[in-house]
Amino acid sequence: MNLPASGRRVLVTGASRGLGRAVAQAFAANGDRVAVHFGSRADEARATLDSLTGTGHVLIGWDLADPAGAAAVADTAVEALGGIDVLVNNAAVNIRHPLAETSYEEWVAVWQRHVAVNLVATANLSHLAARRMIDQGRGGRIVNIGSRGAFRGEPDHPAYGATKAAVHALGQSLAVSLAPHGIGVASVAPGFFATERVAPRLEGPEGAAIRAQSPFDRVAAPEEIAAAVLWLASPAAEWASGTILDLNGASHLRS
Repeated sequence: MNLPASGRRVLVTGASRGLGRAVAQAFAANGDRVAVHFGSRADEARATLDSLTGTGHVLIGWDLADPAGAAAVADTAVEALGGIDVLVNNAAVNIRHPLAETSYEEWVAVWQRHVAVNLVATANLSHLAARRMIDQGRGGRIVNIGSRGAFRGEPDHPAYGATKAAVHALGQSLAVSLAPHGIGVASVAPGFFATERVAPRLEGPEGAAIRAQSPFDRVAAPEEIAAAVLWLASPAAEWASGTILDLNGASHLRS
C-alpha cells in the first residue's frame, strides 16, 4: 500500500462554496487533482473550479440524496481522474426545525432530507470510493466532515446534530473494516466557522455571542478546517484513522 503525498485523485462533495471550496483549494495547492462536486449551485461550483491551482480538475453535478446520483458522481470522478485516492464527504444540509415550532409533516420531511444527504449519501459514497481504492491496491483516505453539534446538541437543528453523530460512528466503523486494505478513515468535528451562508449572523447582533463561544473570541476560517482535512488525508496520518478531530477553538470540550 503506497498512498502518495501529492498527485492524488480527490473527490470533494459539496464543494461549490464555503468549507468545500476551501478543501478543494487545499488539495489543489498540494498538487492533487480534484473532482469538485455540487448539488445545485453550478455557478458557484464553477467559481471553485476556476480558483484551483494546477490542472486536471473536473466539475461534477448530481443530487447525492439519490443513490443513483451518488453512483454517478463516483463513476464520473473515477473516469475523469483515472481513479480515486481520497474522498472528502463534505456535502450536507442544515435546515432549522426546532420541535416546538415545526409541524409534524415538516418535521418528517426535514428528517428524511437530513438522513438522505448527511448520512446515507456519505455511506454510499464511502462504499463506492472504498471499493475502487481496494481494487487499485494502493490504499486511500476517506475524511468525513462531522460537527461539534454531534456532541453538544443542536436544539434548533436536531436532525443535523443526530446525522453528524451518525457520520462520526460510521467513520469509526469503516476505519476498522478498511484498515486491512490500507484505507484510513477519519472525521473532523468543526465548531462555528465563517462562510458566506453564516456571514449575516456573524455581522449581526448575535455575532459577538457566537465569537465568545471560543476563548479565542473568534470563529474559525474555512482554511483552518481544510488544513486539518488535508493532513488527515496524508500518508503521515494513517495512525489517525478512526479519530474524530475536534476543531472548535476550545468552545466545547469532550471528556
